[in-house]
Amino acid sequence: MPPVPPPPPPPFDAELAAALKPVEEVISPGLTMDEIPAARQDVGIDLLGQFDLTMGGAFEAENRTVPGPEGAPDISLLICRPPSAEPAASLPVIYHVHGGGMVLGNNLAGVDVPLTWARELGAVVVSVEYRLAPEHPHPAPIDDVHTGLLWTAAHAREIGGDPDRIVIAGASAGGGLAAALALLLRDRQGPRVIGQILTCPMLDDRNDTVSSHQMAGIGLWDRTANETGWTALLGERRGGPDVSPYAAPARASDLSGLPPAFLDVGSAETFRDEVVDYASRIWQSGGVAELHVWPGGFHGFDSFAPQASLSRAARAAQLDWVRRLLANSDQLPL
Repeated sequence: MPPVPPPPPPPFDAELAAALKPVEEVISPGLTMDEIPAARQDVGIDLLGQFDLTMGGAFEAENRTVPGPEGAPDISLLICRPPSAEPAASLPVIYHVHGGGMVLGNNLAGVDVPLTWARELGAVVVSVEYRLAPEHPHPAPIDDVHTGLLWTAAHAREIGGDPDRIVIAGASAGGGLAAALALLLRDRQGPRVIGQILTCPMLDDRNDTVSSHQMAGIGLWDRTANETGWTALLGERRGGPDVSPYAAPARASDLSGLPPAFLDVGSAETFRDEVVDYASRIWQSGGVAELHVWPGGFHGFDSFAPQASLSRAARAAQLDWVRRLLANSDQLPL
């Protein structure tokens, strides 16, 4: 029998659809392996270097090179802190992991979002640069992210931060790596982080949910691109029986004992079903999670159309969650 066709995709939010149309003309949703080098040269990535990391003087920014994992290259950490943040200032720390499908980006990508939270809440931001696939397959990216977090926790007071108030955050591939980091820290018993912000996270290498089939060829990151990203990271292991949860967090059999999680995703994107399932499994394990499914949102809609009403609502919800997390951090279980 022929395969059953997937149901039609949910409609895009009208305002977002208008913003997406010109983007679709220059960005294909179906990234392939041979297109990765050209995608890395995309003008949009280059323009990140023109972003004002001080946000008008709200931060002092520095790139610091720290030791990498054993036998691996050093890691670049972008550290942004308020000018008044002297050592031992004990500000919250937002540890940011950039997106890019495991194959694109650097520690500037998406850092404007945690910087906006930090400006509002008085926090330090540390954004980690990790090795990219396919040149550096798993476990290189998570090893770099983990090593950067260990350095951040050990040197938090040196950069004006509080080692007991670290929040990990990431979007897309960065959200998946942040989720993997939370699992790794739990399993290796530290350092403790107080929360994880997983924005449209890339969690499941199997790439076989209803939403992944619904959105084939549509939006900004479809199942072809998703297969490319996971294959770059995992090679022939992608979709097989022996994939580590530190590569694909959806593979974890136990989601208990994790820090409180904020998850959000668009209803009209590839990752919708795996994100909803991950939140549900956190609840089923007795954990704490807040889930937002934004109706008509495509992948990364709040970055590509930040002025849209849905984007403003999504950004406000993220900031509100971080604010509540930090206000209640002294009541979280150790």
